[in-house]
Amino acid sequence: MSQRDAFMKTNFPLLFCIPTLAGLLLSTGCNRRANAGSSAVPTVPVQVATAVAMDMPRRYESVGTAQSLRTVSVKSQVDGVIARIHFHEGDEVKHGDLLVTLDKRPFENALQIARADLANAQAEATRAQADAERYTRLDQQDVVSKEQFALLLTKAETTKALVQAKEAAVDNAELQLSYTEIRAPITGRTGQIFLHEGSLVKANDGNFSIVTINQLSPLAVAYSVPEQALDEIRAALAAQLAVVSARDRNGAHELGDGRLDFIDNTIDATTGTITLKAVFENTDHTLWPGEFLQVQTQVGLDRDVITVPSTAVQTAQNGSNVFVVKDDRTVEFRPVRIARTDGDKSIVAQGLHAGEIVVIDGQLRLVPGAKVEFKEISGTAVIARGKAPSGATR
Repeated sequence: MSQRDAFMKTNFPLLFCIPTLAGLLLSTGCNRRANAGSSAVPTVPVQVATAVAMDMPRRYESVGTAQSLRTVSVKSQVDGVIARIHFHEGDEVKHGDLLVTLDKRPFENALQIARADLANAQAEATRAQADAERYTRLDQQDVVSKEQFALLLTKAETTKALVQAKEAAVDNAELQLSYTEIRAPITGRTGQIFLHEGSLVKANDGNFSIVTINQLSPLAVAYSVPEQALDEIRAALAAQLAVVSARDRNGAHELGDGRLDFIDNTIDATTGTITLKAVFENTDHTLWPGEFLQVQTQVGLDRDVITVPSTAVQTAQNGSNVFVVKDDRTVEFRPVRIARTDGDKSIVAQGLHAGEIVVIDGQLRLVPGAKVEFKEISGTAVIARGKAPSGATR
């Protein structure tokens, strides 16, 4: 057998398979190209919102602290022993309410002594005055020496002065006795009781107080704003347009509106801020002293401005941009100028018109000209604000 015959016998199956495999590959490639040409361009699911023309308040966001307008540490004005406490911790008390009674017996005894001294002084003064009147008639008749007459007149005046001193002593003893009843100096809420029945208290003790009372209504909120806002806030205050509102520290709940009552006289040079205070009526005690709050100071209103959700705005090196959905459901990457942001809304000064549809979720998968469909992506509504475009699915 020749070498050619031997080669053909050995490799004939392989030579037969090569054109067959080439044909299969060519057929598969053609089918893929045909399928690619026939399939539609995939759409990108997005959430959208409508650009809306609306009135937007101009306001400054701050973090504030609720403060009691009046705080009083209740102390005794005399030394004594606490006999009875007439309130409980956390009670609401009014001005003049009886809080604490001290042991009155030492003060009642002192008052009795003072009254006895007064009675003795009054008797002496009455006798001295009678002697002075009798010797005045004798002096007119020149039957008494001038020296003796002068001594009697002097005694009448000194006893009269002594009566006045004893009357003052009685008044002071009565005052000291009244201090055994410790009353609320302001209307407010009591805190912890630091001294109890049987405790010895000292007058105006700097180390201990019986209780502290905080006024809760009205109540102040102190906060700081940037110095750049000072002129606008002062102008709004002068025009009676400044409105201050408070929310809880998470911003979830409105806690009421107050009035701007105080602007500090100095800007803090280290922080570039200035301290303001607003007064809230707080009749329902929603605000509590020491509580951290989110504070908004409204200084005006911008009329009929274009707003979109802040999530629609994409920030790049060349500025701000949004994806605008056109009538054919393709998107346009459009530059816009943002005037300012207020909460979850951005005010568009240029680049958008009311009623245009912008993408608020799903921008990462978009390119200019991409086709979109309106679907839920993050479990929220398809149209965040405004009316959904026709054909939007939920």
